[in-house]
Amino acid sequence: MTDAQETAADLPLRTPGGTPPDDGGSPATGVPVPLLEPREGIPPVIADEAALAEVIAAFAAGSGPVAVDAERASGYRYGQRAYLVQLRREGAGSALIDPVACPDLSGLHEALSGVEWVLHAATQDLPCLREIGMVPSRLFDTELAGRLAGFPRVGLGAMVENVLGFVLEKGHSAVDWSTRPLPEPWLRYATLDVELLVDLRDALEKELDRQGKLEWALQEFAAIASAPPPEPRKDPWRRTSGMHKVRRRRQLGVVRELWQTRDRIAQRRDVSPGKVLGDAAIVEAALSVPSNVHALAALNGFGHRMGRRQLEQWQAAVDRAKALTESALPQPGQPVTGPPPPRAWADKDPAAAARLSAARAAVSALAEQLAMPQENLIAPDTVRRVCWEPPSADPEAVAAALVGYGARPWQVELVTPLLVTALAAKDA
Repeated sequence: MTDAQETAADLPLRTPGGTPPDDGGSPATGVPVPLLEPREGIPPVIADEAALAEVIAAFAAGSGPVAVDAERASGYRYGQRAYLVQLRREGAGSALIDPVACPDLSGLHEALSGVEWVLHAATQDLPCLREIGMVPSRLFDTELAGRLAGFPRVGLGAMVENVLGFVLEKGHSAVDWSTRPLPEPWLRYATLDVELLVDLRDALEKELDRQGKLEWALQEFAAIASAPPPEPRKDPWRRTSGMHKVRRRRQLGVVRELWQTRDRIAQRRDVSPGKVLGDAAIVEAALSVPSNVHALAALNGFGHRMGRRQLEQWQAAVDRAKALTESALPQPGQPVTGPPPPRAWADKDPAAAARLSAARAAVSALAEQLAMPQENLIAPDTVRRVCWEPPSADPEAVAAALVGYGARPWQVELVTPLLVTALAAKDA
């Protein structure tokens, strides 16, 4: 049994007022303290090269990890670009950078080369940071650390409150960060988001170390930092909400044409696609395949507020789909490269279904023992793949399969014995 397995069953009560205790007792009690103002006040927004150069020099001269956050305009603008970047480092204080005015932050990236970046839910911010030249070589993800440590709520506000005893005001998380100038309350919120991130990192590092999970977390952070950019999604139009209602190929063609038309308009106007045309309207049009503008206008989502010119562009997309030859129409579903849906296993391969059932039960039990989500112990897709096309039921073969699917060493060590036993279920 690992140290983590021995200690996870005796997690300390975490209450506001300090870091988790080292002796298994409760930290100092007290009500959470609202964090209303940054320590040094709200810094000016950096929006020119001269000011950026000063920030780069200050952060290069700082010490310790650097807290990093980014604000996007999801639901307002096209894509996921950053509209504000926040940083904080010991000796440098906090900085707010406008990446619209300063779109190349590679100089800041170079100044922080080798420095550990502290982010919360790093995979959400790394793509937009990469676009402006900022890519960490080392990182600490406080959200992932919270998951591994067994915290039931891992949002930044919840973590800061439960671990450090401060309350962050979260009222501006979903605003339009492309707004210029940014209102002062938003800037205060953004500055406070990095105010305690390094403190949170330090407390979580101690807690992970106490539980015997620190090395596991470091392996996870290294995997995130070294991961290549994700491949572009194939046929993104298939993710239109409500697609399960669309069954016929001609209807699928209508969805594709409307989605692609909407995407071009949204990109040109730099607005969220949902503000151009809702998914529900796309599906409605696909199901009815309207014959003309009048029929289209009668559908939900294409009402009287939509002008004639707009209706005509959507009807033109429908007409293009109606004109496609059978061979040009999209096929229902997508090519499946992995195992079939688990619900079909009992009919397709009862032995595989037995393996999967045994594996899931074992993984669930160990995850509960370790006080962490199952998906952080091992990716569910990895378990499915190993059980569908199993290697020989010996530890070396199973471990090699897990490594091939991207499992980290700590996961391989813990999960291999479970899967070796589960794979034997085929003989039951």
